[in-house]
Amino acid sequence: MSGSSNMAAPTLSLAARYYTDEAIFKTESETLFAKTWQFAGHQSQLEKAGDYFSFEIANESLFCVMGRDGEIRTFYNVCQHRAHQLVTGAGSSKVITCPYHAWTYDLAGQFRAGPNTKSVEGFDGSQICLTSVRTEIFLGFIFVNLDDDAAPMDDWFPNVRQELESFVPHWQELRPLEYVEIPENCNWKVSVENYSECYHCSLNHPTFSTGVVKPETYDIQPQGYCLRHTTECQNLDDMTYHIDTDKQNATNYSSWYLWPLFSFQVYPGNVINTYHWRALDANHVVVYRGWYTGGGHGDDVIHKLAIQDRETTVEEDIHLVESVQRGLHSRGYRPGPLVVDPNSGVNSEHSVKALQSWMRDAADKPHDQRP
Repeated sequence: MSGSSNMAAPTLSLAARYYTDEAIFKTESETLFAKTWQFAGHQSQLEKAGDYFSFEIANESLFCVMGRDGEIRTFYNVCQHRAHQLVTGAGSSKVITCPYHAWTYDLAGQFRAGPNTKSVEGFDGSQICLTSVRTEIFLGFIFVNLDDDAAPMDDWFPNVRQELESFVPHWQELRPLEYVEIPENCNWKVSVENYSECYHCSLNHPTFSTGVVKPETYDIQPQGYCLRHTTECQNLDDMTYHIDTDKQNATNYSSWYLWPLFSFQVYPGNVINTYHWRALDANHVVVYRGWYTGGGHGDDVIHKLAIQDRETTVEEDIHLVESVQRGLHSRGYRPGPLVVDPNSGVNSEHSVKALQSWMRDAADKPHDQRP
């Protein structure tokens, strides 16, 4: 008898229902997105006391505000009186005042005053405070977690802070240069999977593969709940933009995908940019592509690179992920084996194997994901 019967069966890709079933998306929204670290914004949006901006995470409206003590806090965007939302958009205010009945809170969320509340027997304003949300500043980027008991980001994403800082030591100076909004007609997991492997790069991203990175050196490895991408840059004569080789790590590309909806990227030349996924429903996601510079000042090299990226890699990926989503709805689809090379490398989907295990657990065992 052949010994082949003792060989391990290959790992199959996830069943289509993980990407098309609205019930699974609802579970993800209520548990995964509410119990993981989510990107809120950049600290440069809150430069002085009273500056605030609102946003949504896991179907919850939230807002970040700079306190008088210099601390950035996040609160649920709801008045403790009769539930009216407190703020919209971004702005600056000495206090937080509800537009419904003018109940007022200080910048630390504590109730200050409300019309005629002193006439209420037993009223104790000291016991009324806005509901706070776990907040971390990660090299200038603001992340929040609706789980009060969540482990710190450094536990979820070991070594990422130190590694990223080695690529971008001037992170304190960063300001957003521009954001590109990219709607995709696919499940968020399809988009994230596509981002998390370069098996498709040489065939589908000719500009990226010949003018930015050297695909034969590309690898992706799990690092806690992070997928760390590493590669060398293309030969300098073939680069599509000029890089300053005197900078530390200047000739390397690296990316840190932070499960489930955010990624830092540093292009050769220490050009930092980000991906932020906002899942809308089982079949739609919006990707926000952020580019950052020192002081947010215009930079011709980065501006041209952002245009090149949108017109090539991003546009190419839109067609890929939307085709995959259509295929997932096909009766003819049967999940095939992932190409998992024991030696890893660019032509291996070992990173997708790790990613899909997190995805499966999030849908089937939604309370089990902790570092």
